[in-house]
Amino acid sequence: MDGLALQGEIVLVTYVRHFVGPATVRTLQLAGATVICHDPSFEAEETRRAFEEEVPGVRATAVQSPEAILADVLAHHGRLDSLVSNDPFPAVRAPIETASVADLRDALEALVVRPFALVAACVPTMKAQGRGKIVLVTSAAPLRGIPNYAAYATARGGANALAVTLGRELASYNIEVNAVAPNFVESPSYFPPQLLADPEAKAKILKNVPLGRLGRGDEVAALIAYLVSPHGGFMTGRVLPIDGGWS
Repeated sequence: MDGLALQGEIVLVTYVRHFVGPATVRTLQLAGATVICHDPSFEAEETRRAFEEEVPGVRATAVQSPEAILADVLAHHGRLDSLVSNDPFPAVRAPIETASVADLRDALEALVVRPFALVAACVPTMKAQGRGKIVLVTSAAPLRGIPNYAAYATARGGANALAVTLGRELASYNIEVNAVAPNFVESPSYFPPQLLADPEAKAKILKNVPLGRLGRGDEVAALIAYLVSPHGGFMTGRVLPIDGGWS
């Protein structure tokens, strides 16, 4: 990761204790970035301090609203070079005739409204700086569709559309926006350890993956680090699946 030249870059990563957050923080640190970490659990000072001790060199922010998060970053660092919106949400299984509209609303709030609001809060600062990079961590699910997961795939599809649209909208401001869209990546957020410990269940999962294995968090994190590095500067408005060939 040394070749990515992120020394001195200020990168905000959200929901760092979920999905690909831990691997992303480690990878960005190894590349030299200064990483600001957000997570709802950091409202508790004890949890926040414990995380900073566990991951030396990062700063965990306790605030939660998009405007407060940005203000906190600017107060401590004076700018924001990159935003990694790492948005987790349970994939609730339900056929469409029994699916809950409330579940759909919750998924849209978590996976579309929340990153939309955060990006909207950060863009004016990036425009004023004359540059910025935004990566939405979404899912490959809507690229192919997953039966019985309509609410989840619909919400993830909205986030993918947001990245494509903002890539075009913000390109003239030297702000690149892309979506990294994982699927079949090993993470407790989607594959509980007890599930993977069952050989039959794991085999059933892996038969869907052309590469024959689950992806690793660090593989997704490496793609994110590339996109926020100078090497990723001629790519915007893309949805990049990382799913072992599934999509």
